[in-house]
Amino acid sequence: MRKPTRTLLAAALVLGVAAGPALTPAFAAERPAVSAAQAAQAAPADLSAVIAGLPRADATAALVRVGGTEGSWQGSAGVHDLETNAPADPAARFRAGSVTKVFTAATVLQLAAEGRIDLDRTARSYLPDLIPGRYATVTVRQLLNHTHGIPAADMPGETVEEWYANRFDVHTPEELVRSATAQPREFEPGTKQHYLNIGYTIAGLIVERVTGDSYEHQVERRILRPLGLRNTYFPRGAAAITGPYNHGYQTMRLDDGTTGLRDVSEWGTSEAWAAGDLVSTTADLEHFTKALFKGRVVRGPLLEEMFTLPKVPDFPSGDPAAFSVGLSMKKLGGREVWGKTGGRWGYNTAIASTRDGSRTLVYSVNATDAKGQDMNKTALRLMVAAYGLPE
Repeated sequence: MRKPTRTLLAAALVLGVAAGPALTPAFAAERPAVSAAQAAQAAPADLSAVIAGLPRADATAALVRVGGTEGSWQGSAGVHDLETNAPADPAARFRAGSVTKVFTAATVLQLAAEGRIDLDRTARSYLPDLIPGRYATVTVRQLLNHTHGIPAADMPGETVEEWYANRFDVHTPEELVRSATAQPREFEPGTKQHYLNIGYTIAGLIVERVTGDSYEHQVERRILRPLGLRNTYFPRGAAAITGPYNHGYQTMRLDDGTTGLRDVSEWGTSEAWAAGDLVSTTADLEHFTKALFKGRVVRGPLLEEMFTLPKVPDFPSGDPAAFSVGLSMKKLGGREVWGKTGGRWGYNTAIASTRDGSRTLVYSVNATDAKGQDMNKTALRLMVAAYGLPE
């Protein structure tokens, strides 16, 4: 049985994020001294400049891949670890965080295409023993586009130091769902959007219920193996990253009372499970992103679910909803950019693409402020360098 640790809620950015910053960051605070036109035509030199000089206070390493019909570029900078200062491994694995949600959404949509899941059916009809009456009308689609109104699981801990001390605690997805659904709903399902992990935890359990198989094996069989993503895997409760990886560090209070960096590479992540448990590489995620946008992962009309924003307001901010099924959208440099970011302690990740695939971006930033209130500076500058300023 899977053993998630706890639900670690990061403070919201513009879109409201639970497991790392969303594709829409608060750009105004970090606006580079370039025009939108210049930023929209990002050259490799721009991207190189963003990661030059690592490690810095906000990040110890960065791995970047830009692709698409407009050209490609790959770069890495920083160190493998702060003890040896060896160069960062460009092929290293890392925690992908909420990028996992894209894989989960794609798996559910494949099952919908097979007639095994109905997006308009209620979650309770699939999990009657787990979803209580107060959430009887929540549909599968609402789980995936964050309009379900179910709050986050009530898990202990309020500071990074407390979460670090309990980083090996374990909880099952069922426990998380029971904790969340025992609380009053945040809003009537389908009327607002609130980005949280819990909808994807429930979606993962629905995958298991309809297939009689583990969620992890279904993603492996349907996506990882067909696409040849050999360096992408689910930890299945393991706290350590298997294979080569660049160490992740987090700024926090140390044992001597000072504030500094602590190595957080080993951290139980299964509390996120189907919402944020994946480990991957930039090469694998780039291949997955290109295949997804070309319609090779989710085929036919159901792919449009990933590019359809619900016409409801965001629950925390009142802004228009910015999350679809699995993805989010932001206009950058005059173009719609679709993608997903993720954050685990010590690691920030993103996949992004224009709808036509003309420019894709994948990065992993070993952020020392991962899951913070503001988007990591290096990650933010990479997004702007690749696509341009937001409208």
